Amino acid sequence: MARKRAIFEDVSEAKTTRAAPQTGGIDRHPKGARGAIRLWLLSLFALVCVMIVVGGMTRLTDSGLSITEWRPVTGAIPPLSAEMWQEEFDKYRQIDQYQLLNRGMTMEEFKVIYWWEWGHRQLGRVIGLVWGVGFLFFWLTKRIPTGWTPRLLALGAL
Repeated sequence: MARKRAIFEDVSEAKTTRAAPQTGGIDRHPKGARGAIRLWLLSLFALVCVMIVVGGMTRLTDSGLSITEWRPVTGAIPPLSAEMWQEEFDKYRQIDQYQLLNRGMTMEEFKVIYWWEWGHRQLGRVIGLVWGVGFLFFWLTKRIPTGWTPRLLALGAL
């Protein structure tokens, strides 16, 4: 009499071997991207920490509205002449912050708060550039591991 077989027993004659799982997908590139991506993300983290400190100082010095216009490209250049400084100061004197908090402020006092806000905005631009250049580099060189692209895009959207 034949031996009883289990219900779910494999009865095929062929020997099956399982492929070893592929690990370290991020490190398959000859130069390895794990360290580079780690440094990129750590540099972004450090820049965001600096942004928090500079943002806090901007807030504490009431500098947040000293630049009355948001010009992402041309706004990166600060006033370069006395006339340009006077124009910026005249714009600032028309907003409520000046009327309520800083009435009677001198040009030198205005320059101090202006530089805090200008530096804050420049740091934001730098963070955006570091993220954009880093992401494009890793994406174009195909070093971003599977499944990480949406996460890194979400990080950039923040």
